[in-house]
Amino acid sequence: MQTTEFAKIWSRMAKDYKVHMEQQLAPSLTEAQLTVLEVLNEYGRMKPSQLIPYLATTPAAVTMLLDRMERNRLVTRFRDVKDRRIVWIVISDQGREEVERGLRIRDDFLGSALNRISQHNQNLLVYLLGKITTKAKTSVSASEIEGVKEQIERAE
Repeated sequence: MQTTEFAKIWSRMAKDYKVHMEQQLAPSLTEAQLTVLEVLNEYGRMKPSQLIPYLATTPAAVTMLLDRMERNRLVTRFRDVKDRRIVWIVISDQGREEVERGLRIRDDFLGSALNRISQHNQNLLVYLLGKITTKAKTSVSASEIEGVKEQIERAE
């Protein structure tokens, strides 16, 4: 079993990613804010409670995060017309600009790491990481996954 080596590599990779993202997103954005903006950009309006699974944090922390984001004009909050108890969050124009910038930063960093290996190995890596995660959501096509599965089966 490769748990020790995997833990070392994973830890080093996560640290490098975190440091890079913190440096490149600062001072106008944090990694958590990028996550919120990315989700809002994908789904449109959301309730604060719907963000909790994406951030793995408490409702109070989400509220504080949204307060900062609203102050920085990244999001707007408004009450539902039919039920005033419901608060909706939407991404602002400035938030859209920041999410595009943040995604470019992330994609450039991960792209430079992935470009060190072949396209085949990139597909294999995504497939294998998907196998060990509980909620794998990847953009690898079904045919690519089937091709990788066949190659793994032949190798075994």
